[in-house]
Amino acid sequence: MRLCEANLPHLDRRIQVPTYDRSDVGVGIVHFGVGGFHRAHQAMYLDTLMNSGSSLDWGICGVGVMPADLDMFEALAPQDFLYSLMTRRSGEEVEVRVIGSLVNFLYAPSSPEAVLETLCNEKTRIVSLTVTEGGYNLDPVTGHFVESAPAVQAELASGRPTTMFGYVVEALRRRRSTGTPPFTVLSCDNLQGNGAVARSCIVAFASLVDEELAGWIEEHVAFPSSMVDRITPTTTPDDRAELSQMFDLEDAWPVVTEAFTQWVVEDDFVDGRPDVHRVGVQFTNDVAPYERMKLRLLNAGHQALAYSGCLAGYDFAHEAMTDAQIVQFLTNYMNHEARPTLGDIPGVDLDLYIQTLLERFANPEIRDSIARLCAYTSDRIPKWVVPVIRENLQAGRRVAGGATIIASWAHYTEGTDDQGRPIDVVDALRDDLVARAHAQRSDPLAFILNRDLFGDLVDEQGFVDEFVEALKLFTTVGARETLEMINNSIGRELLE
Repeated sequence: MRLCEANLPHLDRRIQVPTYDRSDVGVGIVHFGVGGFHRAHQAMYLDTLMNSGSSLDWGICGVGVMPADLDMFEALAPQDFLYSLMTRRSGEEVEVRVIGSLVNFLYAPSSPEAVLETLCNEKTRIVSLTVTEGGYNLDPVTGHFVESAPAVQAELASGRPTTMFGYVVEALRRRRSTGTPPFTVLSCDNLQGNGAVARSCIVAFASLVDEELAGWIEEHVAFPSSMVDRITPTTTPDDRAELSQMFDLEDAWPVVTEAFTQWVVEDDFVDGRPDVHRVGVQFTNDVAPYERMKLRLLNAGHQALAYSGCLAGYDFAHEAMTDAQIVQFLTNYMNHEARPTLGDIPGVDLDLYIQTLLERFANPEIRDSIARLCAYTSDRIPKWVVPVIRENLQAGRRVAGGATIIASWAHYTEGTDDQGRPIDVVDALRDDLVARAHAQRSDPLAFILNRDLFGDLVDEQGFVDEFVEALKLFTTVGARETLEMINNSIGRELLE
């Protein structure tokens, strides 16, 4: 049975469906970047709240500005923007639930004015973002908005919005001119201080258009930070087939996720917010400790297992987590390098949090691909691992784990695993990274000489020594033996 509004009453009884009338749902949130994570996380929380019988004025209109977003639009539009959320728990049958909080989706290149009209509607009070770590157009070292980026310059030259920045700024300009209150911009991306980052890049873009408007945005628009957490692997043909075979449901783009979910939000909104605190969202005055915890343990933890796991021949995270050396290395990094940079996290037992992460990574039902975790690393390691290395160096602590993660990435980028199989390196900076990786065979510092990614780490001898040694080991003895030797070295140091 095809997923659509008319067929909801006829679906398999095991499938949870919206209990509210979707025709009563109005758009209160416009979301840029409707991918798997948004649909497994923020949209799920709104759907849960609506199932309780409230907040029907907080429906979501998705917006896609990238060419790849057309695929999502074409998958969801015939389904009335419904989709199924498949929650996988270890050893249990998959739980299937239809999410109804996404009530519209606009592909901006085809409907630019419709996007602006929706953004300018006074009922739209929040604009949320999951545009990926690289979507903020920031220099990885300075953290400043890159004004010279081709997409930005082309947009400025045309005078028409084409990027998220352009649409948000133009909508705010129109709202200001008509006296409509501004909306709140809520970033849900894996960036420390993501609210401040969103503010910085949007104000920077606005200043290229109209300095006075930029000042107005700086003063009147709220940019709360948030911490989001839920592992959401890429949907596969097998997931679609399982829905069809087990539940007689045809869904063009279901979402697969784990049972765990967390959302911590800075309570700073200019024109109201949905009462998602009633369905488990935590509001706080300071998100920073939770952001650091998640980015430096979960996100960096994925990086710690991904490249070594790929080099060792594993295809999925749960397979890598059956390898005692990978698990020990990951545990060492979390406990002895990431954790000392976190401080106290209000209401969080870090021992339990780390143990839960290890269990989540090892969940065989999720089938999170190593390839997904390894993609677009240049947007990730500089934000999640490099700051930990810097803080530990400043504190006089050893950085063997962080250096080994970067060495594993450098060796992985050479393009061949330990079994001689080719590796498809997926990264916006692929050509430069691959060239540097090949050059490190004669110059072991070639990869980390990229100051745009690593800043001055190449000048820090405490890091360089650890990196060069780890890279040599990856090259000569392979990933598993490298991790075993690093683990033994760390173990001996802890005993001293």
